[in-house]
Amino acid sequence: MDIHRCRFVPYPASAINALAFSHASSITDTGKGPANLRLAIGRANGDIEIWNPFKGAWFQESVLRGGKDRTIEGLTWTQDPEEIAHDGRSIPGKLRLFSIGYSTVVTEWDLALGKPKRHSGGNYGEIWCLAAQPRLPLPERSDAIQHSSSKETQIEAQHLVVGCADGTLVIHTSADDDLRFLRTLARPSGKKSRVLCVTFKGRDVVVAGYADSAIRLFDIHNGRQIRSMSLGAGPVGGPSEILVWSVKCLPNGTIVSGDSTGEVKIWDGKHFTMLQRIKSHVADVLDLAVSVDGETIASGGMDRRSTIYRRVGNSTRRRWAEIAHQRLHSHDVKAMAAFETKDFSILASGGLDATPIIVPLREYGKEYSRSLPSLPQIPPLQSAPKKRMVMSWWNREVSIWRVPGSLRSLSRGEGHIDLVEPQSRKLIAKIAIQGEETLTSASLSSNGSILAVSTISEVKVFHLRLPKVGVDGSIKVRKIETPASIAGVGARMVQFSPDSRWLILVRPNSSLEIHRITQGHKDRKELQFSRKFVALRRLPRPPLKSKLRYGSLGNYDTLISQVAFSADSRILVTGDLSGHLDSWVLEGHEDLTQDDDLYVNDNVSSTSTNHGDDETSSDDEHPTVILGQHWIRNPAARLLPKLPAPPLVLSFRPTKNASLTLTNGNTAVHPTRQNPHPHSHDLPDGEDRLFALTCEHKIYEYEVLAGKLSDWSRRNPAARLPRDFRDVRDRAMGSVWDISDDKERIWLYGSSWLWMFDLSKDLPLRDAESSAGEENMNGTREHTKLSRKRKRGPENRETKALLKHDTGAGSRIPESELATGIGRTIRRTNGPECDDPKWITMEQEPAPDTDDDDEANSNEGSALVSLRRGVTANVHINGKYDESMDVDSGPAVNGDIGIIKRRADGGPAYWHTYKYRPILGIVPLEAADDDEDPDSKQGGDDDDEYKPGVEVALVERPLWDLDLPPRFYGTQEWDK
Repeated sequence: MDIHRCRFVPYPASAINALAFSHASSITDTGKGPANLRLAIGRANGDIEIWNPFKGAWFQESVLRGGKDRTIEGLTWTQDPEEIAHDGRSIPGKLRLFSIGYSTVVTEWDLALGKPKRHSGGNYGEIWCLAAQPRLPLPERSDAIQHSSSKETQIEAQHLVVGCADGTLVIHTSADDDLRFLRTLARPSGKKSRVLCVTFKGRDVVVAGYADSAIRLFDIHNGRQIRSMSLGAGPVGGPSEILVWSVKCLPNGTIVSGDSTGEVKIWDGKHFTMLQRIKSHVADVLDLAVSVDGETIASGGMDRRSTIYRRVGNSTRRRWAEIAHQRLHSHDVKAMAAFETKDFSILASGGLDATPIIVPLREYGKEYSRSLPSLPQIPPLQSAPKKRMVMSWWNREVSIWRVPGSLRSLSRGEGHIDLVEPQSRKLIAKIAIQGEETLTSASLSSNGSILAVSTISEVKVFHLRLPKVGVDGSIKVRKIETPASIAGVGARMVQFSPDSRWLILVRPNSSLEIHRITQGHKDRKELQFSRKFVALRRLPRPPLKSKLRYGSLGNYDTLISQVAFSADSRILVTGDLSGHLDSWVLEGHEDLTQDDDLYVNDNVSSTSTNHGDDETSSDDEHPTVILGQHWIRNPAARLLPKLPAPPLVLSFRPTKNASLTLTNGNTAVHPTRQNPHPHSHDLPDGEDRLFALTCEHKIYEYEVLAGKLSDWSRRNPAARLPRDFRDVRDRAMGSVWDISDDKERIWLYGSSWLWMFDLSKDLPLRDAESSAGEENMNGTREHTKLSRKRKRGPENRETKALLKHDTGAGSRIPESELATGIGRTIRRTNGPECDDPKWITMEQEPAPDTDDDDEANSNEGSALVSLRRGVTANVHINGKYDESMDVDSGPAVNGDIGIIKRRADGGPAYWHTYKYRPILGIVPLEAADDDEDPDSKQGGDDDDEYKPGVEVALVERPLWDLDLPPRFYGTQEWDK
């Protein structure tokens, strides 16, 4: 594979200003949090990212786009009270997300639509901070449900308190599925000191930190100021006032504050006196987080430190002490949020370096921290391979480059390459989109002639006139007049089909529309949209059930996250966040003789689809025929199984010679009196194998038209995937196919890795069954023993613990790498000599020595997988097995097993590298017509001929390339 390593794409990651988990911590809950647990990340460009922890497989689900001059400075979640339906069923309350951003309004977001739902403002200063009232305890909520009334519902609803720049504290209510002003809690004083932070102490008291060296407490019912706690004067030689940047409350009522002096102060929640002060930072403490049991405090500051505090000492006199600190971030740590259950305990932090970091809270120092990618999950990159064009977008700007050919093509002509000033990429177009909203998606047609961009409120399409290859010049851009059915409503996602004839629009409500592009009547070089379009209906499915106590995200799980066209553009598949797949096929052949009544300049559109769920009135009975073709639901759509997790990659296998659509090919269809407008019912017969990769890094391949797993997927279940691939932390972002020279390779990539799977080969059977073995030169594992007996002991036990038993951040740190302290395991023997010693963990009760779940699942299907592959014993070399000798034949070794020969093959079944990072995206390129090597068409020795395979542009965006403000340096920091 030829790789163009590029760093010229301008995608500046935005700073993290706010973090918020959707649920409150609960030490009584087990597992890794509720299924609908989400982390909201607010950035300085106005975007809100929704992340799903998904059992430790963190991935970015969706992005709520911001706009021009917008920012997110605070986030919080609430949960509506449970409701009783007419049939007596309890309906979980809705989870709701609110934000502020240096304005006078509080914004509620619609997660399903991806845009603001409502605003609430007033006549007060800019809002600087935001906090939500804690929910009622579960017994009190149960009583409220049984005796529900409007007044009790009002009491049970969570209020929001906001602090303003003029010193005002305002209460908003979220009752009755609304957001409205309730009362002013505190009026501005004479000094009009800013309210920098705010939190709740229980449900009735608000604690606010000010910019005048004070912390004040208010009763939310009558607005009375309960107490004012002074922090004193500022440091000598510094400002006279101390800024209280963060304040939090422990479960026992103790108040914790962090301020501009770098101190964390502990206050008595009953007598309101200072109990302790800890000087742990050399600059401002910007945010705090506390554990659910009140035994741990975390702080982040301008000095890049993330510090952990715990209570030490005996029961009679326990004091807080700094346990450890780390510089996990490269710049200011501005936001922190914690979430805990009985088995899950994490701390999320973020700041100006734009990278979210997950830190183990309860097991701090025993588990690794992990960084989440700062780049988007869906790459903002696309290419027109034959035109060698690379397109990227960010905010409201689209840039298009032309990438030169490979070194081999550049060396032709005059026979040399200028190494001093080599030919480089060229920016041939930069398009600034008018409007306030940020782009949600953009798509470039495969021939490079059409560009479609979308925001949450509109869609725009442009026609690109390209200069000839070798001719200097920029692209001529002309906006295409589109019907109101396209431009009038925004879209989450836009995508062209591979033949550039169809444009699919995923609307904000995840409804689907597909539009036809064709040439104009008068000018064949002009492009127009058909007045007709098809509104594709998805299969009706019941909503996902959620527990009452965890609330509900509504129909957010039906949000479409992936769209894929087949290589011949006649099969369309979409995947949503719940794992469901919907598919449609294109019947008939193109017939340009039909009068399609192309759109000229009127806003008329038509569709014959019914948006209801009644199958009898489906599109199959009255299809919308466009130039002799029409989209129908895949006959085998209901046979496609639901994916066990949300898909990250959906991609059809490409074909070298995709079947071209026949023009005027409906020769056997003739109009009659009963059917004056006939159409063909021919289904596609091309490649229909769909590659699917879930957020758990499990691979499935389906034959879409048959509604079943492909033969390769049946022979290679997800449990057989390499352990290194399944355990990689960063999730997959995209894929590139390589089918040159009869290859069947797919290249998957994440922000820090690149993996190749050869789908013409089967995966090694025993790679998933044992972690013991030697790493060979191809990255696969060869096992020296044929015994299925697993080793037991400290090494095997520790390996299991490192891989599986973590509390939500990284894996456990090996004992050999722990910085201080004695070992965590002891060896117990019975008698002076023991053949079977037992290793016991001192920190917890020893678990029974049973097989690992993954190994059990892997071993269970070994016989079935071997049967599907048609072999009885295999030794895998580079992913291949040699069937030259069976275990039941040939000479015996030690009287029990035959010798199996090893042979070489055409390459590994998989390969990976971590050389490139961080990867923004990878897009394919092809040799232009003028760049084709004439010598490659001549005969010759195949062994000496250079066969590069697929050519791609790999775009990296390293953090050191970001334009960040100057950071703080301490007196003993030398990495300046």
